[in-house]
Amino acid sequence: MSTEKQPIVETGRIKRTDEIVNAIKETIMAENLTPGDRLPQEKDLIERYSASKSTVREALKSLEVQGLIKTKTGPGGGAFIDSMTESRAMSLLSNYLFTRDISIADIYTLRKLLEPVVAVSAIDNIDSAGFQKLYDTIAIYDHEPVDEEERWKQRMAELDFHTVVASYSDNVLLVFICHFLQRLLKDLAVCKDIYLKPEPVERRQGIDYQYQLIDAMRRKDATKVKEIMEAHMDYAEQAMLTLQTTLQERFLSEDR
Repeated sequence: MSTEKQPIVETGRIKRTDEIVNAIKETIMAENLTPGDRLPQEKDLIERYSASKSTVREALKSLEVQGLIKTKTGPGGGAFIDSMTESRAMSLLSNYLFTRDISIADIYTLRKLLEPVVAVSAIDNIDSAGFQKLYDTIAIYDHEPVDEEERWKQRMAELDFHTVVASYSDNVLLVFICHFLQRLLKDLAVCKDIYLKPEPVERRQGIDYQYQLIDAMRRKDATKVKEIMEAHMDYAEQAMLTLQTTLQERFLSEDR
């Protein structure tokens, strides 16, 4: 990495820190640094950006919070490029949405658009191991649960089916968005209420859609894959909204 000074115009401490953060990001991209590569030592960064020790440390802390670097202390320590996991990225995005009012209908507005697209994009990549994962996932919820713990696991596995399908797409952005929507359905408070209540869940239709989807993907029939997933998402949305209404009516009845 070049040691040439890269002065940054002082525009206030916060802005200056942000500019250093952006400059380091640009250097990481320009020099194709990968996870495990070391950033220059703190004193070198201070010189390069003509910044104070506290400003550089604040910039490094910001990068660490973002999950882009990790710091180690002691001999051989320093700042190293890190690889942010999908789970970490989703946690950060979830924090942004934490105080927003997200509804089941909001999530399905996107799922109905994107799940058919991601399934079609996975057709050419999914292999026999992928199809087996789908069959194994269905086996988790193709029967009535024996207790609340199994009921919860089954509801999570129903979403995991779509996580597996999406994981075989080569569109990284599409995969992330679909996985994030699936995670929202696991984490959203109203969804957890639905999953935890012992309401009977009719899974036959949903499972039938999933078997049809697997068959169409095996045949690489993109038109059919899209058609089946569209119908599946419409059905899934209505099932969730119906369960939500049932719980709300029961709550009002018990309150009265």
